[in-house]
Amino acid sequence: MAAPALERPTATAGTQTVTIAKALNLGLRASLERDPKVLIMGEDVGKLGGVFRITDGLQKDFGEHRVLDTPLAESGIIGTAVGLAIRGFRPVCEIQFDGFIFPGFDQIVSQLSKLHFRSQGKVKMPIVVRVPFGGGIGAVEHHSESPESLFAHVAGLKVVSCANPVDAYWMLQQAIECDDPVLFFEPKRRYYEKAELDLATPPAPLFSSKVVRPGSAVTVATYGPMVRTCLDAATAAAEDGTELEVVDLRSLSPLDLGPVFESVRRTGRLVLVSEAPGESSVTSEVTARVQQECFYSLEAPVLRVTGFDTPYPPSKLEEGYLPDLDRVLDAVDRSLAY
Repeated sequence: MAAPALERPTATAGTQTVTIAKALNLGLRASLERDPKVLIMGEDVGKLGGVFRITDGLQKDFGEHRVLDTPLAESGIIGTAVGLAIRGFRPVCEIQFDGFIFPGFDQIVSQLSKLHFRSQGKVKMPIVVRVPFGGGIGAVEHHSESPESLFAHVAGLKVVSCANPVDAYWMLQQAIECDDPVLFFEPKRRYYEKAELDLATPPAPLFSSKVVRPGSAVTVATYGPMVRTCLDAATAAAEDGTELEVVDLRSLSPLDLGPVFESVRRTGRLVLVSEAPGESSVTSEVTARVQQECFYSLEAPVLRVTGFDTPYPPSKLEEGYLPDLDRVLDAVDRSLAY
């Protein structure tokens, strides 16, 4: 089921400079104000306001019955949310760190994703699972995972990722209004990057990709924390006269590859970038689909720049593990060399 479009500003109209973290907070606040059935639940989301302060001030303003601190039990968080959804609520679950989601994996994959189909459409699952994901924060094991491909593979789940404050604000509200379960991946190392948020500007559809920088030489498609890296790479490439077109996928399931196909048919080249390991990943799927749909337009094979196919390394090594500007530009050079 497609997410409904938000037809009105959800706060006082005007432009303000906000971080992704603040935009998410504003989006949650707007959803809580709009619909009394929206609940927020998770570890330390109440009094503390979350470890990244995304839910800061919400329990104070909306009460403990709307913003609930839970035990350290992800399976219990998701299972409770399923029960609440059956009773007509719209729970928003926070997973404190990406690697903590796996104790709740069975509930997400075996119950949350299946109940709408199992009930022949009678039971809806309007649940959002917020997941701070990715590396770059110098954290210990289980705090820097990129598990989005695991969930994008599961029928019945929607998977999206924001990359800037504008998308963070609108996409989170759209996800909450969606009657299907949505895994909402937030790039934690980008939480405090700022941008202008104009509340009067209508949002793009939730399950859509968009061109965030036009160009003519090479298409670069990415999502989440790598959008900023690819935009920086495009700026650097432009200094040498190479114009990269950057596409933010935004939705990983369902994929909206129309803008990618259109771009590749013009440039003839595609570089895909993600923090997640490359094997059996979102970038694998996009590669297959582009080569199927744009085969006769390609001037070079689709190239990928990803995390390595290893467990996430200790923080001292993550700089070498994560794709960076140089690795993206190297792939661009290799594509242009064909």
